[in-house]
Amino acid sequence: MINIESAIEAFASFMWGPFLLILLVFGGLFFTVYCRFIPFRYFKHGLDILLGKYDNDDDPGDINHFQALSAALAGTVGMGNISGVAVAIHMGGPGALFWMWVSAFVGMSTKFFTCTLAILFRGEDDLGELQGGPMYVIQEGLGQKFKPLAVLFSTAGLIGCLPMFQANQLTQYIRDSVFLPLGMFSSNPFIGNVVTGILIAILVAGVIFGGIKRIGLVAGRIVPIMVLIYLLGGLGILIKNYDKLGSIFNLIITDAFTGNAVVGGIVGEVIRQGIRRAVFSNEAGLGTEVMAHGAAKTKEPVREGLVAMIGPFIDTILVCSITAFAILVSGVWNDPALNGVSMTAKAFSNELGLLGEFIL
Repeated sequence: MINIESAIEAFASFMWGPFLLILLVFGGLFFTVYCRFIPFRYFKHGLDILLGKYDNDDDPGDINHFQALSAALAGTVGMGNISGVAVAIHMGGPGALFWMWVSAFVGMSTKFFTCTLAILFRGEDDLGELQGGPMYVIQEGLGQKFKPLAVLFSTAGLIGCLPMFQANQLTQYIRDSVFLPLGMFSSNPFIGNVVTGILIAILVAGVIFGGIKRIGLVAGRIVPIMVLIYLLGGLGILIKNYDKLGSIFNLIITDAFTGNAVVGGIVGEVIRQGIRRAVFSNEAGLGTEVMAHGAAKTKEPVREGLVAMIGPFIDTILVCSITAFAILVSGVWNDPALNGVSMTAKAFSNELGLLGEFIL
C-alpha cells in the first residue's frame, strides 16, 4: 500500500511540474491579453446575465445561467476551498495564497473561453438531448479525427474527478467533530468512516440521478446560502482580528517570493502548491466545469462565458481568501499536526466556538 501511495505521489508531482504550471498560468495570461481583459471590462455585464436580465426560457438548454454557475460552484466551493487552502498553506506556506490569486485572475479568462466554446460546440447524446463539455468541444470543433482525444478526456475525467478527496475530508471532519466527542466508533473508526460514506452516497445519489436539471435546481438553492453563511462566518473572524490583517497580508506577499514551504522550503514549491490548489478550487483549465455551463439555456455562447468567468472570482478570490486569512490570523497554521479540513475547523472553532463548527 505504501508503494502504491508513493507511486501515485511521484506521478502527481511529475504531472504538476513546471510544464503544466507554465501552461496554466501563461495560457491564462495569453487569453487575458488576447481578449483585452474582458473579465475585468465586462464583469458587471456578466453579473447582469447571471441575475437573469437576459434569460429566455425558449433558448436551447436545460438550466438557466444562475443554475449553471451554481452547479459549477457546487463542485468547487466546499472541500476545495476549505481544506484545499489549508493543505496549500501547510505544504507551501502563507505565500501560496498569493499564487492562488494569480492563478484565479488569469483563470477567469480561461473559464471565459472554455465555457464559451462549450455552448458554441454543443453535441447531442443518444437520447437526442443537448450536452456540453470538452469532449463535445473536441469532437464538434476539431472534427471526428480527434474523437480519440475526446474519449481520452472522458476516461481521464471519469477517474480524476471521482470525489475521493471531498469524501475523505468530510469523513475526517465528521469523525473529529461528531464521532470522537460522542465516543462513537472509538474502537473501530473504520466503521464510522463507512457509515459516513454511505450517508454521503445516498444524499448525492438523490440529486445526481435526477440529471442536470435537478442538479441545477438543488445547487441554485443551496450554493448561494452555503457561500453566504461561510463568508459571513469568515468575515466575523477577520473583524475580530482586524488588527492582524496588515501583518498577515505582508506575510503572504513576502512569503510568496521568499518561500516557507514544508517541501523544499523554496519559492518553486510555494508557487506549485498555490497554483495546484487554485486549479482544484476553481477548475479553470480542468474542463469539468464546462459540462455544467454547457447545459445553460442560451443561444449566445459569449454570455455563458461571461457568467462562467465569475466562478474563479467567487470560489478563489473570495472564499479561498476568507479561509486562508481565517487560518493565518488564528495562528493554527503554525501547528504541524494540523492539515486539511482539521486546520480550517480548528481556526473556526477557536475563533467562533460552536458557531464556527456549525458553519463548517
